[in-house]
Amino acid sequence: MGLEKEKMETSVIMDEDEFNRSIEPILGKKPNVYSEVQDRDPKDINAHLKVGFEDIIAEPISTHSFDRVWIGSHAVFELVKYVFYRILTTFLAIPMAFIAGIVFGILSCIHIWVVMPVIQGCVMTLPSIHVIWTSLMDMFIGPFFFSIGRCLSSINVKTVQN
Repeated sequence: MGLEKEKMETSVIMDEDEFNRSIEPILGKKPNVYSEVQDRDPKDINAHLKVGFEDIIAEPISTHSFDRVWIGSHAVFELVKYVFYRILTTFLAIPMAFIAGIVFGILSCIHIWVVMPVIQGCVMTLPSIHVIWTSLMDMFIGPFFFSIGRCLSSINVKTVQN
């Protein structure tokens, strides 16, 4: 009975806030046993591949299989999907990453060292070409079509119905 009285007095002396502050250093030292799962698709590129059992197999209200069959088929679906994904990625991930690295490396190199210099060269020469093209049009093509228009403007066409 004396021990109960002592606990009661202790709880009165130390309120809950003070108790929480006194054990914070102890709680803060504990390492996290479980780490958070890393998001391997942060930009949600493969959102269309998030396929669940309910997306593939759905029973309408009017027809239901036995509950154990439904649960079992759901478990088999998830297990087979998981196992085959793991097996296929085991064999294909490294070679496909190698091939994708080569392809994107070549594309990046071509884009940086060939495509962009050509485009920048065109952008730099286009104003000069524009001036030359406009001068040629004003000197030759414009007067030629102006003369053709004057010559053909005197032609009158009349249609007569029989």
